[in-house]
Amino acid sequence: MKRIILLLAVSLTLFSCKNESKIVDVSVEDTKPGITYSTFGKEINDTDVLTSEDMMKHYKDLKVGDTINSKLKGKIIEVCPKKGCWMTLDVDGEKPVMVKFKDYAFFMPLKAKGDVVVNGIAFVTETPVEELRHYAEDAGKSAEEIAAITVPKLEYRFEADGVLLRE
Repeated sequence: MKRIILLLAVSLTLFSCKNESKIVDVSVEDTKPGITYSTFGKEINDTDVLTSEDMMKHYKDLKVGDTINSKLKGKIIEVCPKKGCWMTLDVDGEKPVMVKFKDYAFFMPLKAKGDVVVNGIAFVTETPVEELRHYAEDAGKSAEEIAAITVPKLEYRFEADGVLLRE
């Protein structure tokens, strides 16, 4: 028994004193700084975003009542100054896109500016005069400007379930 214990002690001593060094090959990749976003609503990413030309082509092909699931990128023109419940985007430099948020589940910061990526449903609608006047009032337009709204307007709309605001 003593021999077994002695043999075990000698074996442990030999193996524990083993001085082995490992060489680890570490490669460093050249990474570009990523674009950072603040997320509002559903978590989304900035991949598979339609170009402004493709999105405008879709809008021009849509009729009132048609919808298309999409993801688009645009520059904020205006955000509802009362609570951030809507925003307008410049997608192609011509006709703005009005964005509302699905089920009013989230709002944008009142001072939001810059580029955004929105995910959701694009559609075309005819906005009634009362709603146009409401938006003008929210935007702080004068009484004369609000009274000048007398005809419905065909608009490009977007119902977003998620928004990325570029920081």
